[in-house]
Amino acid sequence: MSEIKLIEPTMAYEKDIWQLRQEIIESGDQDSFAGCGDLERCASVQEWIDTVHRYQKTETCPKDKVPSNMYIAVRERDNKIVGVIDLRHHIDHPILGTWGGHMGYSVRPSERGKGYAKEMVRQNLGHCRELGIHKVMITCDEDNVASRRVIMANGGVYEKSVEVDGCFVRRYWIPLEDGNK
Repeated sequence: MSEIKLIEPTMAYEKDIWQLRQEIIESGDQDSFAGCGDLERCASVQEWIDTVHRYQKTETCPKDKVPSNMYIAVRERDNKIVGVIDLRHHIDHPILGTWGGHMGYSVRPSERGKGYAKEMVRQNLGHCRELGIHKVMITCDEDNVASRRVIMANGGVYEKSVEVDGCFVRRYWIPLEDGNK
């Protein structure tokens, strides 16, 4: 796997962000926009970036949401976006505290199975530490074996499964005070 870096989305990546969006839409996988914020619904990359910025601060974050940061995962060797991951500052929210968790992520369909999700989560755990989060909840659908492996590879400890709209979501906790890196 090539090295990646998590960076805040900017208009410098406009074309690649839009191509990633299109690739996810064409994949037909409804869960592929996990961790992408409103990218699916935005009419332009600028609109998405403006939304991302609004969500970063409590003062500008919509009242029904929690403050969060969004990162694009950029492969260093060719500067290509391979995925998107978010970080919710807290999960004091009915959905996030039950089955949404602190982060969601999506790997570009053409880049899956290469270890990028594992590295994205690992790097995002560093952002969790910076925010003072000591125990990170991360979830995946019951049948999503790939995400389950990513979570466990990053120290995730299975807690339980919860039913959401007739499907089951697995809840994991990653304790950061133990020095997971």
